[in-house]
Amino acid sequence: MDEALLRSLTPSVLTVLVRRGADFAAAEDAVQEALVEAVRVWPDDPPRDPRGWLITVAWRRFLDATRADTARRRREDLADREPAAGPAPSTDDTLQLYFLCAHPSLTPSSAVALTLRAVGGLTTRQIARAYLVPEATMAQRISRAKRTVSGVRFDRPGDVATVLRVLYLVFNEGYSGDVDLAAEAIRLTRRLAAAVDHPEVAGLLALMLLHHARRASRIAPDGSLVPLAEQDRGRWDTASIAEGIDILQAALARDRLGEFQAQAAIAALHADAPTAAETDWVQIVEWYDELVRLTDSPVVRLNRAVAVGEADGPRAGLAALAELDDTLPRHAAAAAYLHERAGDPRTAARLYAEAAHQASSLAERDHLTRQAARLNARRRTGAGP
Repeated sequence: MDEALLRSLTPSVLTVLVRRGADFAAAEDAVQEALVEAVRVWPDDPPRDPRGWLITVAWRRFLDATRADTARRRREDLADREPAAGPAPSTDDTLQLYFLCAHPSLTPSSAVALTLRAVGGLTTRQIARAYLVPEATMAQRISRAKRTVSGVRFDRPGDVATVLRVLYLVFNEGYSGDVDLAAEAIRLTRRLAAAVDHPEVAGLLALMLLHHARRASRIAPDGSLVPLAEQDRGRWDTASIAEGIDILQAALARDRLGEFQAQAAIAALHADAPTAAETDWVQIVEWYDELVRLTDSPVVRLNRAVAVGEADGPRAGLAALAELDDTLPRHAAAAAYLHERAGDPRTAARLYAEAAHQASSLAERDHLTRQAARLNARRRTGAGP
């Protein structure tokens, strides 16, 4: 079963049902039933037109549910309009579906969760892991969101800022390796940039391109993570870097700075450095200062502390880190790195081990465990204090 194909077809099938008059919640339920049927049937009897097959089955499931509903009489006209069999229109309404899922009546977290479920094709369990909440809690959140947008007209736009956050979360989910949605997020952000004249849309597209350009160098052949400073820069996609920097410069020239533009500027400084040692950390700290002003995010402050450690020395970085809540995600990992650079491998090894227990992914946990083991081995052999 080609799960990638099913995932790519889900948004367009859902939008067809909504455009035919199905309310969003019922349409999404019907599409999910059609996907289950596809998993059961396709391995033995693959359709010539997978999208048309899904639309037909989903529409019939919707009609079955509609006829059984107490409002059947009110929907009889809708049920009589089942289209004739044949190839389905090829219009891509995925972006419009993002706007529907990012409707102003939804909270940002509900909009992101609903979009990841309805458009991104993630399971409720995967979304729950992203939010660090129980699966049952996320299922309830998604159900409430579906009910909220069920009566909304399909062509009413949602909030651009929420759509950007949705796209960025989809991109990061794809980059994590759990589900490869990074390329789809970039494609949709390109479409959004073409349709919406907004510097933050351009900033997000630049940020995605700059991050994606380094993707091939982030994982070693044995599956372990490769830190930025150790990556083979010869494997970076220079065309994507150049495009990202051009897009970013055009956005910054409009003098309407936003969070994604600032993040992209930091990524551009990393990408522009011929070697890790030549990274302009002073400018990176200045951009983190802008990000703190824009977001006041504890995570941004943590990343800034690491950058300060690179620009002004590890003791300065540890001083900045000491001002933050030590329960923040990756706080222990950042402290371990700075303590190692400050010449305290004993403390660094302990903190790396602590950070490994808190890691959110297997690859990250393995990387941190190896760092702790490396320092402990060095101490045992007398190569360090």
